Order: sequence, then structure tokens, then C-alpha cells
Amino acid sequence: MTSRRNFIKSTGIGVAGLAASSYGNLFAAPFLYEPPDYKSLRPVIDKRNFVSAAVEETISRVKKEISDPELAWLFENCFPNTLDTTVTFTELDGKPDTFVITGDIHAMWLRDSSAQVWPYLPLTKQDLPLRNLIAGVINRQVKCILLDPYANAFVDGNEISEWKSDITDMKPGIHERKWEIDSLCYPIRLAHGYWKATGDTSVFDADWLKAMELVVDTFIVQQRKQNAGPYSFKRVTAWQTDTVPGNGMGNPLRPVGLICSVFRPSDDATIFPFLIPSNYFAVKSLRQLIELCENVTGNKALASKSRRLADEVEQALKQFAVHQHLNYGNILAYEVDGFGNRLIMDDSNVPSILSLPYLDCIDKNDVIYQNTRKFLLSKDHCWFFEGKAASGIGSPHTLPDKIWPMTIIMQALTSSNADEIKNCLFMLKTTHAGKGFMHESFNKDKPEDYTRSWFAWANTLFGELIIKVHAEHPEFLKTVD
Repeated sequence: MTSRRNFIKSTGIGVAGLAASSYGNLFAAPFLYEPPDYKSLRPVIDKRNFVSAAVEETISRVKKEISDPELAWLFENCFPNTLDTTVTFTELDGKPDTFVITGDIHAMWLRDSSAQVWPYLPLTKQDLPLRNLIAGVINRQVKCILLDPYANAFVDGNEISEWKSDITDMKPGIHERKWEIDSLCYPIRLAHGYWKATGDTSVFDADWLKAMELVVDTFIVQQRKQNAGPYSFKRVTAWQTDTVPGNGMGNPLRPVGLICSVFRPSDDATIFPFLIPSNYFAVKSLRQLIELCENVTGNKALASKSRRLADEVEQALKQFAVHQHLNYGNILAYEVDGFGNRLIMDDSNVPSILSLPYLDCIDKNDVIYQNTRKFLLSKDHCWFFEGKAASGIGSPHTLPDKIWPMTIIMQALTSSNADEIKNCLFMLKTTHAGKGFMHESFNKDKPEDYTRSWFAWANTLFGELIIKVHAEHPEFLKTVD
């Protein structure tokens, strides 16, 4: 693994001749590509990393009710992909322990590992092994946070990271040390969701509390009120977004109560250090931590500290997150610096601005969110691309003209518009390049030009979308054309 993003490209048959469509409308032209044979692409059962009876039952039940054969095939391939291929479950020190790789990169991201198992939470009541697997993810994340709260990704055992020479405080066990707010939010979201789904409190032990105290303290340090704090990062690289300006500290900021994030969820460096969607996510996560402290652990001091911080960040968001756009009214900025400078865009990885309702950070009917959404899904947004194959949001991480399936999925998950949801399903169905799985990104005109053939988060998220549509609008899962 030598490339920055571990891009894996395919030359398979892709979509051609599709009519481009703007948000909210169905494609008018039929897709013109060779249909797959719909044979399952899952590993044979004895080669799967983990088998869940509840997940298998869900696949069988939902698949039978999907009239569109290609959507049914994609669902069967994608929804169990995390369990089939990325998890390693064991017991360590008498507790469940689960290491989750992201796919074609053999490392565990705090963000990805949380998101990869999230759609399985509703099934844990009826499946004790699945419950233990997710408890193992929480336990492993605690160990990762205690090792280094500034790291975003970790290796298992004695593996050596390809980034061992980064100019930062690298330690054994760390794959990459990029400070991203969401890396500490996702473990809270998963633990809170696990508790809500199962009622099990066994994961909330002394180590978990110690990790949560470290999370809150790290957030407070990264408000940078007194100084820049202990974190810095530099990398010798030709990729501008893969290292950090300001001698590894980031661009200047004015302390205003927001939390600094040196990197985005894409693992690209921020331009302005206050990353707005991640600060919204931090507020939500802190509120969830307060609930756990008050109802499970009884740690009143941590609850009080978390409340003060959440209130402060929330107030700062009200003051600094909103920008008056010439054409769209009040919208959310992506990054700000506290001096009045702001970056108006969105990125593909979650948390993004588009994803905020999915993360329960903002009401999807909120006027400012809706204004922002209209801007983000328009040609006025520099990272929105529209081509022969599809339209959607891309990322500096994969360069111009590449659309991320994750953003198409998130567009559908946060929509109430029937045509928009069906359009998203159509684009997902016709841009997998005949491979039967979601990719990180694909070219807006040539889906066979894609990045990452094994990206488990996108696969599982697609399964989550299908389950949601099946529950709310099963008629959308008939022939999608």
C-alpha cells in the first residue's frame, strides 16, 4: 500500500448514454450498459469473517420484497459487507474485542468502524453474537482513544504503519495521526446507539469513562483559547491537502468557542480550522454523553463539563456558522476561522453539511439547512458535478469530476421528495460499473473510472438506505428506471 488514498481502479463495463438530471427530477433516458448476472458476490459462508443470523434473515426478507433485480442484488452484496469481510472478533481481558478494517486499507478508523456497524444496531436485540461484536467495537475504540485521542486510525497488534515517518507524535499501534473532531464523536454516537438499542451497560466501565473524559478534555484544548495545544502534524508529500500549513498547526484562528479540527473527515487538511459540520456533530455527541453520564454511569462532573462545552459550542455556531449568500439566503459555511473568513462548500465524507439531519444534528426542515441544501446540490457549488452518468457532490480528496456514492446515499437519506429519492436509487443502481458494490467515487461521465473497489462503509450505508426505503416507501424498490 504505497499510494496516498490506495485508489483501486477498474476497467469494467460502465454506464454510457445516460441523460444528466438536476436534483429532484428523474432521468429521462434508459441506462445503456450490460446488466450483471446477479450472482451473489459475497464470500462463501465458511470464508465470511462473521455471520449474523439476524442480518441474514433481514437480507432474505427485504430482498424478496425488492422488485428491481439489480437493487436486490446490490443490497445482498453490500449490506453484509462489513461483517463478511472487515471484522475480526475475539475476547481480550475477558471482554469482547472487535477490530474493523475500512476495506482495502488494513487499518481501523474510529469514524469508519462506528459507521460500518451502525446499521446493524436495530438487529442486536434478537442476535446476541451481533450484540457482542458491536460491544467489541466500542471496547476497541476505548483502547484506541486512550492510546492517543488525536489519532484517527489504528493498526492491530504489531503492524507497522506506512505513515510511521510522519512528523508528529507517532506511537506503536497508530496508523495515522490526523486530528479530526469526528473521530471522537463517532465512538460516542455508537456507544449511545448501542445502549438505546440493547439496554446493555457492560461497556460503560472505568476505561470507557476515562476515554470519555479524555475526549472532552481534548475538545476543550482544541478550542485553543490559551494556546495552540500540543498537537501538530507534518508529512513529506506532494499532496497539498495531506499535510498542514502553519508549521503543522493549521492556519490562524481567533478563539470563539468553536473546536479546531486540523483535518476533515476526508482526511484532508482544513483551510479554515473551525469545521462547521464537525462542530455540530460535537454538540450532538456531547449531549449524548451527558445522557449516558446521567442515566448510566452517574458521573455528574463529566456531565456538567460536557454540558458547559456543548452550550458554548452551540452558541458559537449560532454566531459564526451562518453566511448570507447572494442567491440562497442564509446558508451554513463549511469552515470558518473566527475572523470573519469562511469557506462555502461541502465535502463528501460524513459529517458533511448535507448529512447533518442524518446525524440528528439539525432538523431537515430547518430553513437554513434547506437553503444550504439547495445550494450544495446546484451548479453554484464548486464540488457539485453533473455528467452523463450522474450528478452529485464530490471532494477535493478525489479531485474534480468524481462523485461519491456516499453523497448520493446521503442525499436520499435526508430527503422527503419521492422523485429525488428514486433518482438517487437510479444513480446508485447504474454507477457501480457492473461490480455490485459501492465505490469511494466515480467519474461523472464514466463510472468505470472509480476509486476504491472495497470501501465497506459505503456498502453498509447503501444497505441502510435500502432498509429505510423498504420500511417507508417500498413502492420505490420496484423497477427503478
